[in-house]
Amino acid sequence: MTRPRSTRYPGYDVLNKRGTPSWDDATRAVIDERLATPREPRFFNAVQWLGVIHLCRCIVPQAEADPVVPLAAMLDAKLTKNTGDGYRDARLPPTRDAWRIGLAALDAESRSQFDLPFPSLEIAVQHALLEQMQRGDMHDNAWQGMSAQLFFSKHVLHDICSAYYSHPHAWSEMGFGGPANPRGYVRMYFDRRDPWEAAEAQPGVEGKARRENRRAR
Repeated sequence: MTRPRSTRYPGYDVLNKRGTPSWDDATRAVIDERLATPREPRFFNAVQWLGVIHLCRCIVPQAEADPVVPLAAMLDAKLTKNTGDGYRDARLPPTRDAWRIGLAALDAESRSQFDLPFPSLEIAVQHALLEQMQRGDMHDNAWQGMSAQLFFSKHVLHDICSAYYSHPHAWSEMGFGGPANPRGYVRMYFDRRDPWEAAEAQPGVEGKARRENRRAR
């Protein structure tokens, strides 16, 4: 049995906007490309691929989501194209090299501490190992001088979370209408929404408090 992706915006699917004036051909092409992301790796080898799958599950758990955002595949696609973000922290190597080094170093740290590769660890132990990386408390030679802390913040968090929030399935979950192109958004006020935006099943407490505060004035 499949479950709705969002309980906050039940029944909402941003892809229903595809044929509406909200999106133009350029927007549709970008979204179609993301939906068609190849599921088989082209940049990562088999060992790296398994590590990335488990890493993505730790950073953005999707056990209750259906459909899921193919995070590992999206990261692989980005690295296959070798398209950057237009900037790079000078303390880190180029993105492709950073990911190769980081994955190898994470596996080396895992084997050193637990005698198992990272994907074979229990989820709680994987989280603990990633917390070490976040603190920069990793010093295996496999890091080749690259900062574990910077790799975590600039690539593990940034690249994986950016992939998640760029995908239409995530937009449906949060009630986001996608790119404001070409129609845009009109009702730019608190507690107001355009007719084509998703409606919350139960408006949040915060919004209710704002409304009551305005009435009190």
